[in-house]
Amino acid sequence: MRLSREKLNKLASAATEQLAGLKNVEFLEGYDDIRQEIRRLLEDLLAGEERLDKAARLKIESQRRIIPEGTPEWNILYHKYYNEEVKKLGI
Repeated sequence: MRLSREKLNKLASAATEQLAGLKNVEFLEGYDDIRQEIRRLLEDLLAGEERLDKAARLKIESQRRIIPEGTPEWNILYHKYYNEEVKKLGI
């Protein structure tokens, strides 16, 4: 999934505000440092998800016959291959 820089910043800001609002959470770094780190983590997570998606799609495309995207067969294979890629990561 691709998100604009603006949307990532909004998500990171919202997450930082939620953390700051918790009484058991104390920031040892500045608010902006925390927000930037959350944004970096979100970018890493989205990039990882994109790699998993591409790997699953490549496996479907490598089938001997063409399987149209959106069909029940394609959806089953996509979830199967996506989950296989996740398992390879040990998640």
